[in-house]
Amino acid sequence: MSSSTVDPATPFPPAGGYIKAIRTSSRALRATAGVTISHESIRQFLYSPAFSSTFNKLSHSHGLALPLNFPSQLSELNLISVLALVNLGSGYRVPLHAHADRGAWDSIRALVLSMYITSSAEDDGDLLSARALQDISIDKVADLMQLPTHTERPHESIPGVVVGERGGPLYDLVKIVTSTLNETGSILVSQGYPDLGSFVLEALREGERVGKRRGGGVDTEVVLEKVRINHGIWCRPYRGSQIVLAFPAFQDMAIVHGKPVYIFKKALFLLHGIALRFSSRAAAKDSGSDGSIPVPDTSSLPVFSDNVLPSILIHLGIIDLSQCTSPRITGQFKRADHLDALLQPQPTVSAGMMKMQKIRGDGPVLTEAEAYILRASAIEACEVIVEEARNATGCGWLRKLTLPELDGWLWAGAKDRADYRELGRFVLRDTAYF
Repeated sequence: MSSSTVDPATPFPPAGGYIKAIRTSSRALRATAGVTISHESIRQFLYSPAFSSTFNKLSHSHGLALPLNFPSQLSELNLISVLALVNLGSGYRVPLHAHADRGAWDSIRALVLSMYITSSAEDDGDLLSARALQDISIDKVADLMQLPTHTERPHESIPGVVVGERGGPLYDLVKIVTSTLNETGSILVSQGYPDLGSFVLEALREGERVGKRRGGGVDTEVVLEKVRINHGIWCRPYRGSQIVLAFPAFQDMAIVHGKPVYIFKKALFLLHGIALRFSSRAAAKDSGSDGSIPVPDTSSLPVFSDNVLPSILIHLGIIDLSQCTSPRITGQFKRADHLDALLQPQPTVSAGMMKMQKIRGDGPVLTEAEAYILRASAIEACEVIVEEARNATGCGWLRKLTLPELDGWLWAGAKDRADYRELGRFVLRDTAYF
C-alpha cells in the first residue's frame, strides 16, 4: 500500500493553523528524536564560498522553467498543479538514472509535459483533465514516462529461456504515479471540477477574498485548507474541498513517537510554484475582473522538505545525528568526511563530464517514521539558518535570505555540483509524498 494513505489517527491541524503546525510539530519531533542543529556549521555554511558564489544562480531554481506556450493562464495553472501533485519518486533515483539517465524530478516533469503535448497533438482528449486523470492506465503512464513495467528472469526449467513478468522498482513507481492521478481525478470528477487547476484557482480566489477582508494579500492558510468563513467562523465546506483535506496525495502527515507531524511538502511546493510562475504577471491586477491568477506571498513559507534537503544538511554538518535516539539513523547516515571541500567554490567540471557522471548506489534506506524525523529536522534547521542569516554582519544580501530561496539553493545545489551529486540521499520508497 502506498504511504499516501494517512493513518486515520493523524488529526488535521486546526483551521488557520496549518503553517504553524508544520513548524511546531517539526520542532517537537526533532527534539524528541535527539537530533540537534549545529550553529557553528550554519555559520560556516552561510559565509562559505560554495554558498555565496552560487546563491544568485541557484536560489530561485525549483525546476519550473517550462518550454511551453499555454492557451490560457488556467491551462498553465492546471499543469503546475498536476506537476506538484505527482512530484514524487525520490526513492527511485538510482533505478531511474540506471534506466533513463535522469532522476525523479526530471522523469516526473517529462511525464506531465508529455501529457500536455500529447493532449495538444493527438485525439486522446485532454490528458490533464479530471476525467483523464481518473481513467489513465498504468500502461499509459509507463509509455509516457518511457519506463518498463516488466523485469526478466531465467526460466525455472528451460535453460537459456528468459521470462518477462510485471514487477521491478520502476513498475512500482509507475503504479504510485498512476494511483495518485486516478485517485485525484476521481475526487475532482465527484466534486464537479473539470481539472485540478480549476480547483486550485477557486482556492486562490477564496484566499484572495479572505486576505482582502483582512487588509492583506492572498491568505496562504485559506489556500492550503480551502475553507470558507461565515460571520467570522471558520467552516469546512460540505464539498470537502480543501487542498490538503480533499486530496490524500497532499496529506503529508503522520503519527511519529506518539504525536502528529506535518510536512505538506507538495502543497507548499505548489503554492511557491504558483508564485514563481505568475507573480510577474499578477502585479496590481484584480483577478476578479481580468481572470488573472491570484498569487500568494510565499517568502515566509516553511521549506518543502523531501529527502534532498535533510541529506545535504547532514553532509554539511548542520543537522547533527550524533545524539539521535534512533540507532538506525545514527548508524547509517553521517556527515561528509570532506566538508571543507564541499564549502569551497564549485570545482570546474565540464558539462560533458557532468553528463557522464554515474549516480552511485542508494543512500540509507529508512522507514517512514525515520524519514519524517529527518524531514522535520530539515524544516527547523532551515528556519535556524535563515534566522542566523538575518543577524549576519557585513553581508546585506544574507539578511534578506528567505526560506524558499534557501530551499531552492539546497535542492538545485544537490544537482549542480558533481561532488554534491555523489553525496548519499536517504531512500524511502512506496510513498506519494516526495
